[in-house]
Amino acid sequence: MMIAPSAVLLDLDGTLVDPAGAITSGIRFALTQAQIPDPGEEKLMSLIGPPLTLGLATIDGVDPSIIGSLISTYRAQYAETGMAASRPYPGVPELLAALRASGATVLVATAKPTHIARALLEVQGITPLLDGIFGNDDEGDGTSSSKTHILAAAIAEHDLDPAQCVMVGDRRYDIEAAHENDVASIGAGWGFAEAGELEAAGAGAHAADLAELAGLLLGNAAEETLRESLLAANPTGAGA
Repeated sequence: MMIAPSAVLLDLDGTLVDPAGAITSGIRFALTQAQIPDPGEEKLMSLIGPPLTLGLATIDGVDPSIIGSLISTYRAQYAETGMAASRPYPGVPELLAALRASGATVLVATAKPTHIARALLEVQGITPLLDGIFGNDDEGDGTSSSKTHILAAAIAEHDLDPAQCVMVGDRRYDIEAAHENDVASIGAGWGFAEAGELEAAGAGAHAADLAELAGLLLGNAAEETLRESLLAANPTGAGA
């Protein structure tokens, strides 16, 4: 199946960029500074995706009154070391360039605050391959994990037809936001979703790796080209 959308909206962490432990280590640092016990890597990994205000509230020992200070400490640590430690998944620049060459509008839609997303994408050299970056500048009371308003803002600003768009993401929040904006969706199988999460959310299609995603968006030739490129760069095993 080939989707061939006129616009592709992509999640950031877990879809375009591998945080390489930068997010979990930053959260752990903030918790340690506040003398809150480390909840373990599995718990911290589950916080990658939704707004941090929501995730921190689920950690034992975190009082709602200190969530703001925890986020400030985390963001300072992330800016100092996390952005540079993160890496685009192999094949991301090639895929984005191919999408742009096809005439598609390429946008990022992330739960990260926009200024942090912009800084990360600039550090990683991805910004020139994008037509827009949309982040979560309205976290409200911190009780919602919805990305619906983020996708809606991207669609409105670029005057897009939702029927000609597709959202690509690795967590259910991406898929749910796509549904709520009448946008097609593809689950990114190389990210941080728990087993069965994307299927349960109703992802319209699934890509096991970036080469398969290229095939869904651009056709078999694009998939083969990207897979060959990844294999040449890493002969021991291509893919995300």
